[in-house]
Amino acid sequence: MTASRLSPVVSHVVSPVVRLLAGAALLLPLAGLVALPRTAAAQRDERSEPNAFTWTGSIPAGRWIYVRNLNGPIRVERGGDRVEVVAERRWGRDADPKRVRFTAEKAGDGQSMVVCAIWSESGSCDEDGYSRERDSRWGDRDDGWVAVDFVVRVPSGVRVDVRTVNGSLEVRGATAEVVARTTNGGVRAETLGGPVDARTTNGSIFASMRSVGDARDLDFRTTNGSVTVEMPASLGAEVEMSTVNGRVSTEFPVTISGRIDPKRLRARVGDGSRRVSMRTVNGSVELRRASDR
Repeated sequence: MTASRLSPVVSHVVSPVVRLLAGAALLLPLAGLVALPRTAAAQRDERSEPNAFTWTGSIPAGRWIYVRNLNGPIRVERGGDRVEVVAERRWGRDADPKRVRFTAEKAGDGQSMVVCAIWSESGSCDEDGYSRERDSRWGDRDDGWVAVDFVVRVPSGVRVDVRTVNGSLEVRGATAEVVARTTNGGVRAETLGGPVDARTTNGSIFASMRSVGDARDLDFRTTNGSVTVEMPASLGAEVEMSTVNGRVSTEFPVTISGRIDPKRLRARVGDGSRRVSMRTVNGSVELRRASDR
C-alpha cells in the first residue's frame, strides 16, 4: 500500500523517501540583524592580527573545550595530541582592537578549558556563557567594528562546545559530542561519535553524526534557514519535524500516528528510544541516513 492511499487518521508505516511538501519556500526579510555586510570601502580599511591569541594544552578524552565569541566565526578541525586555539583579531579603521581581550581558564570540572573573547573591561565568561558583557559597539557597522575569528584543533575524544552571536560555526573532524550555537550565522557540525546540539536563528543547520551515544534528546532549530540532519542507520527515535515555508522529508522508514500534515511530521523511527526535534520557519527540514564511509 502506498503512502498516498493510507488513511490520514490511523497509524501506518511510510517507506522512504517521505516528502511532505509545504508549498513554495518564502524567505521573509531578516530584520534587526546586528552584523550586516560591510561596504567595499570598509573592507579595504580592514586590519587584522592573525595570531592575536594562542592557547595549547592537554584536555583528557571525554572532557570539553569551550570557546565563546560575540562577533566572528569559530572553526573546529581535527588536531594532534593537544588542543590548540588560535584567534585572529580583525577591525575597522577607527576601532581599537586592544579592547578585545582573551581569557583561557579551567572549567568547573577542573579538566575542561574555557576560552573567551571579551569585549568589555568588566566582562567575564565561563562554560555557561558571558556575564557583565555590555559593550554595545562590538558589532557596529561603521569603522568602529571589531571581530574575532577562532580556529580550534582538537584531538580524538575531546568534546566541543562552541558559541558565538554574529558568525558561522563549522565543526569538522570531531570524534565526540558537539554543541554549536549562534544567532546570526550558519552551523555545520560533523562528528564521528556522540550527539550534536545545533541551534541558530538566521542561518541553515547541517549536522552529521555516526553515533548519538546515550543522548535522550536531540534538538536542531533555526528560524530562517534549512535544517539537514544525518543520523546513523540504527537510529531509534520519536521524530518531530516542522516548517512553515518549505518541506519536510526523511530517508528513514517511519511509523506515523494521526493525520498527515504537509508542514509537520511526527513519527517513530525504529524503537523510538529517544526524541529528535528539527524545526524551522523558512526553509526545508530533512532527516538523512549517515553514510558508512
